[in-house]
Amino acid sequence: MAGWALAVDIGGTFTDVVLRHADGRAVVDKVLTTHGDLLDGFFRAVGLALGKAGIAPAAVDDVTVHATTLVTNAVIERRGPPTALLLTAGFRDLLTIRDEHRYDMFDPQIEFAEPLVPRDRTFTLRERTLADGCVTQPVDPAEAAAIARAIQAQGIRSLGICFINGYRNGANERAARETILAAAPGLFVSISSEVAPQLREYPRASTVAMNAYTQPITAPYLTALAEALARRGFPNAPLIMLSNGGVVGTTVAGRFPVRMIESGPAAGALAAVHFAEIFNLDRLLSFDMGGTTAKACLIQDRQALVAGTFEVDRKYRFKPGSGMPAVVPCIDMVEIGAGGGSIASVDALGLLKVGPRSAGSEPGPVCYGRGGTEPTVTDADVVLGLLDPARFLGGDMPLDAAGARAAAACLGTRLGVEAEAAARGIYQVVCENMASAARAHATDRGLDWRGLPLLAFGGAGPVHACRVAELLDCAQVIFPPLASVLSAFGTLVTPVRLDLVRSALGPLEGADWSGIAGLYAEMEAEGRAALASAGVKPGEARFGFAADMRYAGQQNEVTTTLPAEALRTHDAAVLRAAFEAEYEALYGMRLAEVPVEVVTWRLIASGPVPEASPPPATEAAAAPPRAHRPLALLPGAPPVPVHDRPALGIGQRIAGPAIIEERETTLVILPGWVATVHPTGAVIAVREAA
Repeated sequence: MAGWALAVDIGGTFTDVVLRHADGRAVVDKVLTTHGDLLDGFFRAVGLALGKAGIAPAAVDDVTVHATTLVTNAVIERRGPPTALLLTAGFRDLLTIRDEHRYDMFDPQIEFAEPLVPRDRTFTLRERTLADGCVTQPVDPAEAAAIARAIQAQGIRSLGICFINGYRNGANERAARETILAAAPGLFVSISSEVAPQLREYPRASTVAMNAYTQPITAPYLTALAEALARRGFPNAPLIMLSNGGVVGTTVAGRFPVRMIESGPAAGALAAVHFAEIFNLDRLLSFDMGGTTAKACLIQDRQALVAGTFEVDRKYRFKPGSGMPAVVPCIDMVEIGAGGGSIASVDALGLLKVGPRSAGSEPGPVCYGRGGTEPTVTDADVVLGLLDPARFLGGDMPLDAAGARAAAACLGTRLGVEAEAAARGIYQVVCENMASAARAHATDRGLDWRGLPLLAFGGAGPVHACRVAELLDCAQVIFPPLASVLSAFGTLVTPVRLDLVRSALGPLEGADWSGIAGLYAEMEAEGRAALASAGVKPGEARFGFAADMRYAGQQNEVTTTLPAEALRTHDAAVLRAAFEAEYEALYGMRLAEVPVEVVTWRLIASGPVPEASPPPATEAAAAPPRAHRPLALLPGAPPVPVHDRPALGIGQRIAGPAIIEERETTLVILPGWVATVHPTGAVIAVREAA
């Protein structure tokens, strides 16, 4: 880093900004997300940070990186423009039929997310490509042109094309795109052979539909962002965070917006990897709780796991199969509707429920004073004394404590308890929800979560982290510097990266290595072009190799990292051993007598990891508490000390219960925990033995 670098993360409630110098100095700020015009909040937050640093945009001579919930929100809220889907004749109902799997075999009334493209905007075309890639029926230009005219007549702005076996040979998809664009200029067109060239028709169709649905929103937004940054005097084009934990230029991100769906949470996971290196921890559990959602990610061997698929808009958040699949690489994490804005309610059985509905930033929690009427987690935290209403965001955004208490009292009346008891219930339920999600996430991957250090960040994460850690049997909680804006910081320690895939089902032993070499050559060329567009020099490009493998006859694959030398020398025995090690870790067994087959080949193209100097260590002496205040979370306990985090000295120990406040978040140290200030500025809380 030569000078100042800028990172902006737009979340569901707050827009966070980090302005970081090469020497480790950092300036941060956050504003409420402006959903009507995301760039309004973007530049408002950036302007505040620049003003604090006393610099002009021209001084931001290093990278400008951006993570956003734009794509996620468009899909979940169904805010995309009219979109069409073009399928092979005979397959019009593909998005409705799905894969015919039921995520709950014993519930006759299960629900699925509505397809992004309804049946009346789904078109079919007579064409056929066989499973081996041979085209037996090419596209009829006259038929494709007629479809283009029908699309125009309906006012459709974007089209996704997904033909049978298009992953094996995209010639028909490209021909259809060429003819349709000639007949309907200005239409956005996405084809599955470029967006998701993978086996399995329904997930591929779902992915290309999602890409087509969001491209008319994302491409103009990214263009406007780049133009606005240049107009204001920022010297470098922005980089965009992807779901796989890498960044790319706006051109690639604009063409493939589906790869951006989990960009903000992915940045937080990469920040956790960064701190795993700093603290020399091989395993770590990241816990990111913001205003709208909470995310947990397991860091193994100082790496965040990358999955080849994820689901959007699940009807039931813990039920795989209840959402819309997207077969693009994504940091493997669990996300639930448990943020500061999550709304508390009473269900049909008279039980307290928290989330997944969220007040977001508009209107926001009741205590924001912006028209919210339903109690949220943040309102409960105010009632419990965990948040100081007069010092929220350093006093720039005072909270309505009376409104929060009234909302909690109304909820308490329905539950038959006082306001404080209702608030304690909200606190406990939301912590239990997050711990349950983390347990399920780890168990599904054959990993033991118990005893892992917990890295707590996000605006609400440090408030609830000690309780979540207790529920997960974690004995250590790390509160890093810049905790409330750590996802934005994570974009600055993320390399340029693009994950590419090509499905080609075949046996591992006796594989068609010349054909596989051709697939990797295609992916490497595409990867080099994407890296170059993001400013990576040719000599800095790095490549990693993986494959989705399975025992012959099985339905599900295991993504396996492949040793580059074994792949180069076609050493099937070494490649099989790598697969079987992953398989045994997941399922606890090996099937030595069963042949192995490869479904999908993967390439990871990346640039160098950015260097990030640690922040300058504070030299302050141990500071006494600034004040004391009672906590309704601990009824009957005396008032607890309240410390200012910037005033704490290195090595200072603070025994819980205690509150440590900084401008953008609050650290809650529960009884039985002792916090110590690390030389990096992190606060590390350790649970005392019972």
